[in-house]
Amino acid sequence: MHEKLRRQSDQETIAVLLPHGEHTLCYDLVGAETGQVVAFTHSLAADLGLWAEQVPALVAAGYRVLRVDLRGHGGSRGPAGPYTIDALADDLIAVADATGIERFHFVGLSIGGAVGQSLGLRHPRRVQSLMLCDTQSQSFPDAATHWGGRIDKLRQTGSVESIADDTMKRWLTPEFQAAHPHRWQQIRSTVACCTVDGYIGCAQALADFSYTDRLDQVAVPVLVACGSEDPRATPEESRRIAALFRDGRYEEFTGARHVPNVEQPEAFNRVLTDWLQQVQ
Repeated sequence: MHEKLRRQSDQETIAVLLPHGEHTLCYDLVGAETGQVVAFTHSLAADLGLWAEQVPALVAAGYRVLRVDLRGHGGSRGPAGPYTIDALADDLIAVADATGIERFHFVGLSIGGAVGQSLGLRHPRRVQSLMLCDTQSQSFPDAATHWGGRIDKLRQTGSVESIADDTMKRWLTPEFQAAHPHRWQQIRSTVACCTVDGYIGCAQALADFSYTDRLDQVAVPVLVACGSEDPRATPEESRRIAALFRDGRYEEFTGARHVPNVEQPEAFNRVLTDWLQQVQ
């Protein structure tokens, strides 16, 4: 049974809760029912609101937009992890099944990009195209220390608030913060309010996955994109990932850090809509 959770008056969308095993998944769906569906998965510690800049442009272009909160993020809830990238991808498929969506274009950022790779490999009949932003194709070599330190800090403090400022420094430039203080604070508050279990479960998923050697099996067109100033998902790494796909392309957002869809929404939306027109 679906349960209505909240209304976002700016886009007149209704967030919905979907029971799924031991989890409850939160999603929203907006746009003409006849439009092609574009599904979004956000980064670690964010929620579906990270795509607020993309919804109006896509709806105006005739698309239907599906946004889903990761486990333990936003309105989604469930038991503690560890989770896996494949399980997070299956969550999106569960929402698509519940809403009667057979095929969709997919856009994922960071861990969302890893989810997209799982979809392309494991659910090829459901995915029409992939746009993978500021992401990785396997766990970083320093995954144990990188994520282990954060996990220890969250367990000690009991709150993601303790790493919110460091997260925002990686995500957005000081120039964006100065020009858009309200949006910057909105995103920071979302990070701080992420559940500890949700963050740790997804961090553990990022610390233990690898799709690199199988990406040439993905048959759908793939666009890999990133901000030129992303400190972890670098342009060099993103170009390498794009080259692993049969039909992989690369796009860069000069001057942006980890969330170019927020920092440079006009440029991002132009790239996204051009991409969708090419692959529809």
